[in-house]
Amino acid sequence: MLGNLDKYHVVLASNSPRRKELLGGLGIPYEVRTIDGIDESYPDNLSGEEIPVYISSKKAEAYLDTMRDDDLIITADTIVWIDNQVLGKPKDEADAKRMLLLLSGRIHKVITGVTLITRNVRKSFSVTSEVEFAVLTEDEIDYYVKTFRPLDKAGAYGVQEWIGFIGVRNLIGSYFNVMGLPVQRLYQELKQL
Repeated sequence: MLGNLDKYHVVLASNSPRRKELLGGLGIPYEVRTIDGIDESYPDNLSGEEIPVYISSKKAEAYLDTMRDDDLIITADTIVWIDNQVLGKPKDEADAKRMLLLLSGRIHKVITGVTLITRNVRKSFSVTSEVEFAVLTEDEIDYYVKTFRPLDKAGAYGVQEWIGFIGVRNLIGSYFNVMGLPVQRLYQELKQL
């Protein structure tokens, strides 16, 4: 499948184990290439879907100077959006607990922005999933944060981990998007390159 990608050297610009697993699930040969210290700030006037698209695009721009002629670079950024605010990666365990208490018993959005760049093409898109959490006790939150240390995850949780098993009451949209890469939409976009 995706024979149209044969002319490209596909690069996943992410160290996320979840994104590696998900892209690998599409059966596409790829290389991981990362640049440390990419600025992930964004203008205050952006909201919702605009934020991860802006950041994924900014990440892609960081590769322009080093990309080869046949590179197809895939960048992504995922946020959790609730009460018109972003929950990014928590600073520490206390911040993780604060985020999970905010999500407890409520519905939030998980939005992933993806950018595909080659020497001739630049395409960005976003995918939104809606997640409803059951009410979580403080003991459950403490256990999850101490045991799974979700400090590298937007919103302080991994849907594929224990907290997802016991906490996710309902999910509308792409489960894989909540994991960090909307592979169904990505597949469709790659088919059109």
